[in-house]
This record gives sequence, structure tokens and C-alpha cells, in this order.
Amino acid sequence: MTMTPKEMLAKLVSFNTESQRGNLDLIHFCRDYLASLGVESRLAPSPDGQKANLYATIGPKLDGGVVLSGHTDVVPVEGQNWSSDPWTLTERDGKLYGRGACDMKGFDAIGLALVPEMLAAPLKRPIHLALSYDEEVGCRGARVMIEAMQRDGLKPAAVIVGEPSMMQVVTGHKGAMRMRTAVRGHAVHSSRVDIGVPAVMVAGELVHWHNETMAANKARAASAGGFEPPYSTLHVGEIRGGTAVNITAEHCAFNHEVRCVPGDSHEDYAARYRARIAELEARMKAIAPASGIDFEITSNTPAMGPEENGAAEALCRRLTGDNGSHVVAYGTEGGLFQRAGWSTVICGPGDIAQAHQPDEFIAVAQLEAGTAFIRKLIAELAR
Repeated sequence: MTMTPKEMLAKLVSFNTESQRGNLDLIHFCRDYLASLGVESRLAPSPDGQKANLYATIGPKLDGGVVLSGHTDVVPVEGQNWSSDPWTLTERDGKLYGRGACDMKGFDAIGLALVPEMLAAPLKRPIHLALSYDEEVGCRGARVMIEAMQRDGLKPAAVIVGEPSMMQVVTGHKGAMRMRTAVRGHAVHSSRVDIGVPAVMVAGELVHWHNETMAANKARAASAGGFEPPYSTLHVGEIRGGTAVNITAEHCAFNHEVRCVPGDSHEDYAARYRARIAELEARMKAIAPASGIDFEITSNTPAMGPEENGAAEALCRRLTGDNGSHVVAYGTEGGLFQRAGWSTVICGPGDIAQAHQPDEFIAVAQLEAGTAFIRKLIAELAR
């Protein structure tokens, strides 16, 4: 079984792997495809067994290889106005349309399609394919996969995360910590707000804490390594609460996040936020002892920072010729690989501006550029 990168991309796009669904059909296809080429793969399933990561080694079982990392999940298409079926790869005017074509099944397809060339090279150092689940909802799968790869004794010299970067070598990105806060108030008629605990108004104070903290970050911001904006940001994206305008709200909950530049600590922000919660809770409980604030961290993905003399950066710069300085504000699984002690960069085909959009596409020229890059990598590891 052999396919061109475009044919492989069409196959991968045909699997609906929205994050709220399973990805096992795609993973089993990849496992069977690799097996047909004589390549053994390992699955690292999710705790509920509905999803799985896949990783496989092509070439000798030696230290010092290269990981090609991609995720298999995509964001939902519901509510988006597509010009063609999002699950059928459609070519128009030099662009390949389909959900995940850019983010990031294009890179996955190149790696898989070129396995026969990796086998024929033959490689003197291994290439490890690593396909994860649930990147789009907090990089859950990569954590499971990296632990499994470490247990198997893999010690790569470099990890290339193939998120769409227009084949630029990206050496850093912000981290992302997502959180949920639920305020439990005490309902009374609003004419006696003095004896009630209005959950919405308490939540408003916590929302304001986000604005104050971000303003302080902005005021002291330096260049922060080229990030835009050049400081850690805080944001409340969803909020719900209250029952009527003349009742102090009994409940209010909101989802929020902090995106840290490398060097800032998610844990520090969480500790400072908990301290503010404790101040407000003391005031609330003085009026209504049963009131309070529940806080949880729902996901925590670390930033990826530029490395000093990083092997992954040096390799990708040599293969691409890109000597520019590039960082991005969005998060990836790169920080998790880096935290595991593996040198990591982002370098992949496609434009991140197309990610998550209706009529998502990858330019044919970008798919070809990514293919040429992996062929250069094969030649490098076959020397």
C-alpha cells in the first residue's frame, strides 16, 4: 500500500476526527497502513479507550533519531458555512480544501506517505512518527503518548512538531492554562442586597482581576522574544449566571485562560488567583456561610521556549535554510516534548490563518514544500 502525500491527505481528511468524537478509525487505518509496509506501531489509548495515540519507529532502534509529531483531532465544523464537503478533500485553484487539511493532517499525510522512502533510504538514524489525540482541547493525548514513548526507551535528538508555520522554523510559543470558576452566592431580593451574596457581582470582581493583572503585565512588558502581544495575557471567554434582575444571583460560572510567555509560570498565576478568591470568600461567608467559590484548572499546556544550541533548531535551519527568528502566540504540543527533555521546534506546511476556519485549506505548494523538507530529512538521516 503506497500513496502520494495528496492521496494520503484525502484519506486522512475523510475521517471525521472532531475532538468531541473518537479517532480510532483513523488510528487503525494508520496502524494497518504501516503494518502493510512492515512497520510495527504502538497505540497509547485514552483513559476511556475511545481515542488513541499512535507512534512508530522507522529505521534502526537507536538513540538520536527525529520525532515527526502531529495531532489527528480537528475542530468542529458545526455552524460553519463550507463551500464543499469538509470531509472530502477538494482541490480548487491550487488549494486543497477540507477540515484538518492545514491543521494538521497535511503534515501527518506527508510523514505517512513517505514511509516507503524512509524504508528504502535506508535510515542510519530513526524517524519516529507520533500521532496524538485531543491536541485541540488541551493537548491531552500528547501527555499519554510522551510517557509511553519514554517507557519504551525512546531518546530522540530532535522533535519536529509539524503545526502550520509556512515551513518557517518556530522556536517558541506561549503556554495556555484553561480554568473554570463557579461562584456560589446567596439569593435575596435585590432591595436587600446588603444581606445577600450576588454571585454575578463577585464574579465581576474576579473578571476585573484578570484585566488588572494583564494591564500590569503590559506595563512592564519588554520584547518578550518577539511575541505579539509581548506579555502574558488573561481572558474570560464565557460567563453565565443569574435568574432575574431583581434577585441577587445564586450562581455564576465562567471559563477563562492565561497564556504565558516562556519564563512566566502558570502556577504563579493560579496561586495569585487563589489568593484573590480567598479574600472574596472570607467576605462572602461573613454574610452567608454556605456561599463560596469553586476553582479548577481544566488544562495546562506549557510554553515552548527557544533553546540554547538546540539540536532540533539547528537541524531544521539546515534543511530549510530559514535563519529568521520566529515565535507564535498559539500553543502546541511542543512545550510538552520540550518539558520531557527533548529538543523541539515547530516546522510544518500551511498557514495558521487557515486553521479552524470554514473552507480550511492547504496550498498545494505548501504540501509540496513540506514533502521536500521531509525528503531532505530522510537524506540527512541516511548519511
